[in-house]
Amino acid sequence: MKAVIVTDETAGIAGMKLAERPEPQAAINDVIVQVYASSITGDELSWPSTWVDRAGHDRTPSIPGHELAGVVTALGYGTTGLSVGQRVFGLTDWYRNGTLAEYVAVEARNLALLPDDVDFTVGAALVMPGLTAWQGLFDHGHLQAGQTVLVHGAAGIVGSMAVQLAREAGARVIGTGRAAHRQTVLGFGAQEFVDLDNDSLENVEKVDLVFDVLGGAIANKSAGLIRSGGILVTVAGPIDAVPANGSTIDFVVEAIPSQLSEIVQRLRKGSLKANIGSISSLDDAIATFSSPNRASGKKIIRVRS
Repeated sequence: MKAVIVTDETAGIAGMKLAERPEPQAAINDVIVQVYASSITGDELSWPSTWVDRAGHDRTPSIPGHELAGVVTALGYGTTGLSVGQRVFGLTDWYRNGTLAEYVAVEARNLALLPDDVDFTVGAALVMPGLTAWQGLFDHGHLQAGQTVLVHGAAGIVGSMAVQLAREAGARVIGTGRAAHRQTVLGFGAQEFVDLDNDSLENVEKVDLVFDVLGGAIANKSAGLIRSGGILVTVAGPIDAVPANGSTIDFVVEAIPSQLSEIVQRLRKGSLKANIGSISSLDDAIATFSSPNRASGKKIIRVRS
C-alpha cells in the first residue's frame, strides 16, 4: 500500500516520503479500515509518540496521521461492535501507525459509524476538533445552558468547533482572535468578538468558562476573567496563573465514539459545520504538510475517491 512515512526525527518534514508499505494486520479487537480521508495535525512531528513506542523504543519508519474516515475491510480476533463494509470515522492510537496511508489498523473502540449522507472528507475534519471541543466544554468545563464561555482562537480549527457546540448548548459565547477574524467568528455563532491585538482582555466581562488553545500570556491573563466556581480549560499545556476562586484543567483529547456520534448528528441537523481549509491527495500530502501557508481550516488528505 502507499503511505507517507517518517524515518528521521532530526530531519522533520524534510525526512517525510511517500513509500510502499505492507498492509497492516488486525490484532485482537482491531479492525482494518480502508482510508478514504485523513487529516493533518501540523505539530505531529514534534510528538514523542511519532518516533517511539510506549516503552521508549524507536518505532520508525512510522506513518503519521491520526484522524480518519473510511470503510471497515477486516476484523481482528475478538472484535465486536463493527462489521466489514461499515463506514466509520475516528481517532487512532498516538503510538501506532497512522492514517496517511491506504489502510490502517485501529482498535474498534476508537471508531464511530459515519452516516451515509456525510462525506468522508467531512467526517475526517470533525474528529480531533470535534472531540477536543466537546471534551473541553462538557467533560472538563461542565458547560451549562445560560453560562458564558470565552473561546480563544475562535476562528481556528478547534476554536470554531467550540464556538458552535457552546452556542448550540445554549451558552453565551465570546470569541477571540485577530481583527481579520471578526466576521468569521461571528459567523460561527459567537455573540461577541474580542480583537486580541487591539482590545484589552482585562476589560472582558467575567465568564463561567474559558476554552483556551493558545496558552502562554493569553491563558494567564484569562485566569482573571473566571467567575467564582468557574473553570479555565486549556489544550496548550499547564499554565502558571490560577483563577482566584476557580480552577484550571489541561487535557489531551481522547477517542470517544459516543461523542463522535453526537457531533456528527449535530452536523446532519445543521447546527454544526466542519471547518475545512484544503483537500489534497495522498500524493500531495507531504507538500500539504510542509506548506508555509496556514489554511483557515483543517487540511484534509483524500486518500481514496
